[in-house]
Amino acid sequence: MNTSLTEQLAKLRQKYESMGQDINAYLDGLLFSNYLTYWDYIHLDTLLTLQNPKTDYPDEEIFIIYHQITELYFKLALNEFQQIANNGKDIDTNGHDNGWNEKLEADFLTERLRRINSYFAALTKSFEIMINGMEKDQFLRFRMALLPASGFQSAQYRMIEIASTGLARLVKKEHRKENREQETRSVDELFEHIYWKEGATELATGKKTLTLKQFEAKYIERLKVFAQVFEQKNVWHKYKSLTPEEQKAPALVKEMRQLDINVNVNWPLMHFKSAVRYLQNDPSDIEATGGTNWQKYLPPRLQLRIFYPELWSAEELKNWGKGWVEEVTADSITIKGA
Repeated sequence: MNTSLTEQLAKLRQKYESMGQDINAYLDGLLFSNYLTYWDYIHLDTLLTLQNPKTDYPDEEIFIIYHQITELYFKLALNEFQQIANNGKDIDTNGHDNGWNEKLEADFLTERLRRINSYFAALTKSFEIMINGMEKDQFLRFRMALLPASGFQSAQYRMIEIASTGLARLVKKEHRKENREQETRSVDELFEHIYWKEGATELATGKKTLTLKQFEAKYIERLKVFAQVFEQKNVWHKYKSLTPEEQKAPALVKEMRQLDINVNVNWPLMHFKSAVRYLQNDPSDIEATGGTNWQKYLPPRLQLRIFYPELWSAEELKNWGKGWVEEVTADSITIKGA
């Protein structure tokens, strides 16, 4: 037996003995087990059965697959947010897990934000493909079979927002405060004024749509718990825990700003662009599925939702999302105040 194999077996024996396990039993299991295949590892056969259209319009399958892909990218992003929250895992050269670092490293935060931004870049690009990849007539027909379901009901997207910044920056504009008083408001109080409720109110009465009622019934308590966990672990809080010198690192500031743009400008405006293409119907606009108020909910200039206002100049804040909206709406639609 060569030296390398002997050393590996010794390490394995030490690993299993530390857990009170017999390495011989595990070796027997390895001996009798089958080889792993690609299709089994990713559950490919199951994955390809998860598209179940409600109509016979073929483009509906495109719609389903894209949104499934979106949720998987969101899950990738949340994996990175979780690592940021726990300061990254420290594994030594022998493969031993030494637990979570006590302090977040600036380079680690920068790299995780870069990953998240790359996921959103892929999402934004792929959404552009989907926008031009479905026939409008098909969409306007099969969408009626989807009521009251809506992409508004993505809980993972809400988690991404909560993991990015303080909850006080996610409330409606009129309830935001610039002083320390905002830090004293409870999670329950902040959720009463959370910005996204405006996006799922009935256009005529201002009451909650069934879309919002369903979403809150399933996720609101879970999101509140998530917000409590991330109260001291969100990206902004972690950024502020760095030294002043670390906070000035150009690469880190670049990724922080890009995350702000990706989540609060690029992503909602891709949805806005989709709504313009499929729901614009002069002289009046077609409601989105579930009656969501997309005209006021999606444009960044109306929401002015900004994770990290301290990282932007006064001029940049003043023109938040303006150029993008003008580009998207050119020759298509005019939104008052956009």
